[in-house]
Amino acid sequence: MDVAIIDSGGANLASLVYALQRLGAKAVVSDEAAVIRSAPRVLLPGVGSAGNAMARLRAKGLHEVIPQLTQPLLGICLGMQLLFDHSDEGDGPSDGGAGTQCLGIIAGKVARMTATTQLPVPHMGWNQLAVQQDDPLLTGIGSEAWFYFVHSYCAAPGPSTLAQTVYGAPFTSICSLRNFRGVQFHPERSAGPGARLLANFLTLV
Repeated sequence: MDVAIIDSGGANLASLVYALQRLGAKAVVSDEAAVIRSAPRVLLPGVGSAGNAMARLRAKGLHEVIPQLTQPLLGICLGMQLLFDHSDEGDGPSDGGAGTQCLGIIAGKVARMTATTQLPVPHMGWNQLAVQQDDPLLTGIGSEAWFYFVHSYCAAPGPSTLAQTVYGAPFTSICSLRNFRGVQFHPERSAGPGARLLANFLTLV
């Protein structure tokens, strides 16, 4: 096993597995703590709402396991947002209408993007990165590269921001803290640049 993909219930699990297989990597989808702890690398994908995703992680005790991991972890889309302290998404009875408490690995909160006539939300389509800090995850990826986004919530740029993207206002498109990294876009749907980013992730130790 090269990568454990945390089973967060997202619809993009199969496409992630296929993208990794194309790179020659063996991926295992699991929600078992022992499998995730023993993996050399971990992917945390996510599609849907922060509240539902965190409820699924809590049901398996993974909300306590994930912050303790020491191997490279990459959060994808909603999975990146879950790395932060809090998301404004979620107003059901289980969270008291105050959003969703997330994993608390990276300081900060995730907020809903502001829609305009010219810029509808969700932000859906291709966009570019403005790199703020060098990182092995970005080796061989230039400013001309395009990535595919689908999201309605985002984190403002901060100390953990490796790259930002502008959609009305700038937001964090790649973040990093210690062994944890996150990307707001979908690398498995981002053609060559996305494949390069995943290949770079597979080199991290």
